[in-house]
Amino acid sequence: MRRDRSGNVATIFALALPVVVGGAGLGVETSYWYYSSLKLQATADAAAYAGALEKVAGSDAAAITAAATQSATDNGLGSGTITVHTPPTTGPNTGNKAVEVILNQNLDRMFTAIFTQSQVPEKARAVARIIDASKACVEALNPSAAQSALFSGNTNVNLVGCSVMANSTASDAIKSQGSAGLSVDCLISVGGVSLNTPATTVCATPITQALPASDPFSDLPTPAATSPCKNVNGNKSSQTLQSGTYCSGMDLKGNVALQSGTYVVQGAFKINANAVVTCASPCTGVTIFMSGSNAVSMNGNATVNLSAPTSGNYSGVLFYGDRNGTAAQSTFNGTANSLLTGAIYFPKQQVNYLGNFSGSGGCTQVVADTIQWSGSTTIKQDCTSLGMRNIPAAASVAIVE
Repeated sequence: MRRDRSGNVATIFALALPVVVGGAGLGVETSYWYYSSLKLQATADAAAYAGALEKVAGSDAAAITAAATQSATDNGLGSGTITVHTPPTTGPNTGNKAVEVILNQNLDRMFTAIFTQSQVPEKARAVARIIDASKACVEALNPSAAQSALFSGNTNVNLVGCSVMANSTASDAIKSQGSAGLSVDCLISVGGVSLNTPATTVCATPITQALPASDPFSDLPTPAATSPCKNVNGNKSSQTLQSGTYCSGMDLKGNVALQSGTYVVQGAFKINANAVVTCASPCTGVTIFMSGSNAVSMNGNATVNLSAPTSGNYSGVLFYGDRNGTAAQSTFNGTANSLLTGAIYFPKQQVNYLGNFSGSGGCTQVVADTIQWSGSTTIKQDCTSLGMRNIPAAASVAIVE
């Protein structure tokens, strides 16, 4: 019987079975860890992309974090943790417009639990960068209006180094009619572009179905009203006005010099025919804030020469419409000798730009809810030396880390 070997195979198989099963289990478990790490990375990529899209829309850090967190939750992050930085705190994109997402999760062990009860830590990191393909000097913010940027009549608009941007999803968000002529870097629309006369552009064709551009002045603080109220003396043919709060509006006639500073206008701002309105010397710039739904009206026979400050909270901003206002229209007109240097910003109003003038060296920007342009002018983009901002347009989002 000692020589009987008929049960050896079964015995060896029984002894080796735990090793075989354990090895198979370890292989399955490590494959599961690898799959989980790939899934976590995909979740991080999607969260960073969602956060970057929110940043493109001009949202603050809290909203960006919320968008990234919601994306990660929807993609199965579960009990894992998320950290969001904008801009990134490490890597090659710390100085760029980008969103960094870091995900951490712990996996329970299965077969390997016989060796240790500690969880398996996994981490994923992704960075989505926003790349602005163009800069705008005319931007219509309304998300749905037809003809939100309209060029009509005999206007001839020459935009040097910048584009027209429309956030509207309408098929004719940017429209030209009549004999209006446009020469621009590009026409960029979230919706479509409808041109009666072909535009001269640097880009091959208009860009449609683009990502919306954020409000470039969304961070501007609202000027506080001051007391006592100031008033315009309508009986004077020549006067110098101080900055401050004009509770009954400003009705300007004759020769008017505005001292440098911020003007809070609680009423209409009107420049009458043949008025001459300038910035008083020494001029460091003026910002005119239209409180509520109050509007600007400039007569075509008036001569207006005003410039924005080149530093401070309102650097580069000449006219500023209240974000809390309701629908209204402001009209900018004037003689060929008029100069409006700086940004004309009315996020809740339509701006009618009728004058055949621009700013010093062509430095004027128009950002409004909707824009109707009937004047002929040349506007340039490179105005940072005058304290003006660049206005990003044609943004794209890409995962870069």
